[in-house]
Parts: sequence; C-alpha cells; structure tokens
Amino acid sequence: MTSPSPSPSPSPSPSPSPFGRALCAMVTPFDADGALDREGAARLAVRLVDRGCDALVLSGTTGESPTTSDAEKAELIRAVREAVGERAAIVAGVGSADTAHAQSLARQAEQAGADGLLVLTPYYSRPPQDAIEEHFRTVADTTGLPVLLYDIPARTGTRIEPETLLRLAGHPRIVGVKDCAYDLMGTQQVLARTELAYYTGCEEFILPLYAIGGAGYISTVANVAPAELRAILDAFDAGDTGGAALLQRLALPLVELVMADGLPGTVTTKALLGALGLPSGPVRAPLRAAGPERVERLLAAYETLAISARPAFEDESEGRQASPSGA
Repeated sequence: MTSPSPSPSPSPSPSPSPFGRALCAMVTPFDADGALDREGAARLAVRLVDRGCDALVLSGTTGESPTTSDAEKAELIRAVREAVGERAAIVAGVGSADTAHAQSLARQAEQAGADGLLVLTPYYSRPPQDAIEEHFRTVADTTGLPVLLYDIPARTGTRIEPETLLRLAGHPRIVGVKDCAYDLMGTQQVLARTELAYYTGCEEFILPLYAIGGAGYISTVANVAPAELRAILDAFDAGDTGGAALLQRLALPLVELVMADGLPGTVTTKALLGALGLPSGPVRAPLRAAGPERVERLLAAYETLAISARPAFEDESEGRQASPSGA
C-alpha cells in the first residue's frame, strides 16, 4: 500500500494496554431454537483470535447481555476459555443497573475464568456522579480482576464525567475505559492526567483515539473484519500514518452500515456473520432480524473492504495475520 514517508518524529506513546490493543465485542451465538450455541461460540472465538484479536469481550451489549441469563454468561466464558486457552484475554461484561447484581456477575465471571471485567454505568435510574463512582468502586472491590469502565451515555442515560474518571483512576483495579462518550476533549483531559487505558468503542475513532495515546479498540465490527481493523493499528505503529489513515477510511462504509439507522450493531453483525456462514444464529426478542436488503448491502461492503484492505496483511494457512502496511 502506497503512503507518505513516515514522519521522523515518534508517534505518541499509547496508554497502557492491559488486554492488548485489538479487542472484539463478540456476539453470543445461538442455535436455531435460540439457545446458547456453545460450540459456535468456541469456533467464532478461535477464528477471531487467529485473525488478530488480542482479547474477547463477552456479554456486552453486542453479546445480548440484557437477554442472556447469568448461567448462560458463565457458560459462555467457560466455552471460550476452553477454546482459546491463554492465547487471548477474556473480559466479561458485568453490566447491571443493580450494584448487588453486578457484584454477583463479577464473582461468577472470575470463577468461570475471565481475565477482566467490563462494568457499565447503571442505566435507567440515572444516578448522580457520586453514586456512579461508588457503584464502580464497589464492583471493583468485589474480585481481584482488573476492571474497564464502560462510558456509553447514549444507552445508559448518564455519562461518566471526566472528574469522576480522574478520581476512579486511583483505584488499584480500575485500569481502563471503553469510551463511547463522543467527547474527545474530555477523553484527552483524562488521558493527560491518568494512566487509564482508553479503548474506543466507536470504530470511526479507532485511528483518532490511538493517535493521541489511546490503547486500541473494543469493536463490534471486528466480529466480521478482525484483521482489517487490526491493520489500522499495525500500520500506525510501523510509522505508516498515511496507510493507517487509508485503512481507517476503507473501513468506514462497513462501519456505517453496521451501525446506521439506529439498528443495534448486534442485529447487523449477526446477519452478516450468518450470511458468511459463520456462527451467529438469531437475535433474541425484542431485537428483530435484519431484512434481506440490509444483508445484501452489508455483504457488498464487507467484500469491498476485504478486497481493498488485503495488501495490508498476509494470507496464511491458519488465517489472516495482521501486518503493517508497506512491510
């Protein structure tokens, strides 16, 4: 891939990456009857790790956590751990509007073999900042696992204010943030004053956040394009900033289709996985399947990205392995 010569000045040092750089917010595969597909989850997890994912985030919103049982969440962790071993970290979503329930999920995740926790801002009740801070501290004190805080006010109704994050950064087990706040100024303020690892949860910010010192991404689109997204980070780390920018732009049509029109990313991602013959299964109510026209558009965007980004990584017998563009 042709790009401008690398700048002689060093790139900004990324923030600490406790779970690596390229994280996938994995869907939860179901069988045709809507039950947890343990074998499918294992196969999907192996595919994602083979194609460059450093960690898998299970039972987040993309994993349909609102409609999976606590027992299913634990079984999913065990199935993925058995499949990938120690080749990738497992971060378990333990989001709940009930602090006691989040604590229970955290203990269960630790026992099932998770390496870390993703803790969501309490939703619906919209507590004030001091109560949000206490919620996170209480859950973080429940286990010995490192914790990522999930800041997504569009879904929870309340953001984690930068001042709250600055205070929480002093907790020994709170190590990072999944950032979906769409507040780059606030993000930079926290990055400049803490050691928190910032992972974008918004694919359009993969390169922008990484370029100012972010740790990487936690991506829904990585379910279908893991190597293509990782190539953005690899190119930037190699000093190929022009190549990284091009790869970011090449991914945008697929990102837009996966996330457009208010349709949850889970719906579109499962539809595309299914069309590609990969483990996915149906979504659970109240979500509804994507229509055939959307699936056709998703397939076309995926195929275009796979072809156009191919020079950025090599095809190998065990799956595509990401490598810097221009290498």
